Amino acid sequence: MRLLKWSGRNQISLTRDFYDDERPPYAILSHTWAVNNDEEVTLKEVEIADGRKKPGYQKILFCAERARRDGINHFWVDTCCIDKTNHVELSEAITSMFRWYRDAVKCYVYLSDVSSCGDNHRGNIQSTSWESGFRSSRWFTRGWTLQELLAPNVVEFFSCESAFLGDKNTLAQQIHEATTIPIAALRNTSLTQFSVDERMRWAKNRRTKKLEDQVYCLLGIFNVSIPLIYGEGKNAFRRLGKEIQEVSGRNRQIFWLGEYSG
Repeated sequence: MRLLKWSGRNQISLTRDFYDDERPPYAILSHTWAVNNDEEVTLKEVEIADGRKKPGYQKILFCAERARRDGINHFWVDTCCIDKTNHVELSEAITSMFRWYRDAVKCYVYLSDVSSCGDNHRGNIQSTSWESGFRSSRWFTRGWTLQELLAPNVVEFFSCESAFLGDKNTLAQQIHEATTIPIAALRNTSLTQFSVDERMRWAKNRRTKKLEDQVYCLLGIFNVSIPLIYGEGKNAFRRLGKEIQEVSGRNRQIFWLGEYSG
């Protein structure tokens, strides 16, 4: 697992690839990718200290500054900590993603479509004019952000101006209204306490850019593992259903997930 940190020149740089048992404490970013992936900063661009002019760099800088404020020296951002040209590394990262979010000291959610402007003038949110935007945020509709919400113990939400809105405990009611996820699940009750059908329902209206990712983003939610085969289409849903069936002992038909690709 590669991490990011502030370098001696006060720039963001990559660390070496850590083994699980030697990873230092780290923060992790949750966000929605730009519609155009070219707006996001890549691993290569961080390696050569480039990408500062890309829109996606602001999210990396936000995560770096929040981690520094919280005394966390290392942080992880999916856009630039994975070599996506290496299929073996990409598969390992996707398979490990739930665990990586679970093990983070803090998860910072950057809501690019939620503004806190007008709430105050000092970055200390006092009113609730941002709440309607919060409930309708695109972040709650994406497939990958389900595990990013449920896996970490501490999930903190920030507006596009980097203003702190609350965490998944203080905002549990608003999140429940936006997602129907039970408040108990938001307060770190083990996911095994919720039925397979219940967890499937949480994912039903969420979308991913690639059809297969609607399955792969759920592996940690159901604590199962299947090989990643991009290009297999809806067969991924059959394989996930078969794997869940072996774990739960019940037949699972989840082909409906494929209707929600986006």
